Amino acid sequence: MITRLLLVDDHMVVRMGLRMLLENEADLEIIGEASTAQEALQTVHLQRPDVVLMDIGLPDLSGIEATRQIKARFPETAVVALTIHEDEEYFFKMLEAGASGYIPKRAAPEELLTAIKAAAADDVYLYPSLAKLLVKDYLTQEKESENAPDGLTPREQEVLTHLAEGSSNAEIADQLVISPKTVARHRENIMRKLNLHSRTELVKYAIRKGIIQP
Repeated sequence: MITRLLLVDDHMVVRMGLRMLLENEADLEIIGEASTAQEALQTVHLQRPDVVLMDIGLPDLSGIEATRQIKARFPETAVVALTIHEDEEYFFKMLEAGASGYIPKRAAPEELLTAIKAAAADDVYLYPSLAKLLVKDYLTQEKESENAPDGLTPREQEVLTHLAEGSSNAEIADQLVISPKTVARHRENIMRKLNLHSRTELVKYAIRKGIIQP
């Protein structure tokens, strides 16, 4: 079975190198190239590739946002990140956006081919050093959940305490040195986990658990 592949990178030299590397593979067909997120979205719409090889640093939208939009509109198309970024922030954001693979540009060609084939088979391939980050993050979350009341993480406990004391999202953001959007996300998670529907219920919960004093 032939895997139809779209190359997305804003550097022509990189795309040429990838084409030279991949075009002789008997089970791969490169159906197009894109240098921007918008070009990628348009090509996916017209060509419906099986796999998109996606750079993160694009000039219009990030590869993360492009991946999110592709998976929302064309869920049958798999995305593999091929990027210079190997830090946790980009790695986890790309996975959250729906990527089926994450490969650094320094990886061996064999690993890139493995990732493409895995994605085409509706599987996931992560570069070994980055896969360790995923395992570490999972184990950390498991440990935090075991030690937290009702499954709240330590950060969610902090946000819960401030919310119960009457602080606004903006005030909590200043106190914890995070963005108001992050506070709002923590608040949503807290309310969902605790099955609460109002600040009054939240305050009652905090008093009952001894998190704040009445």
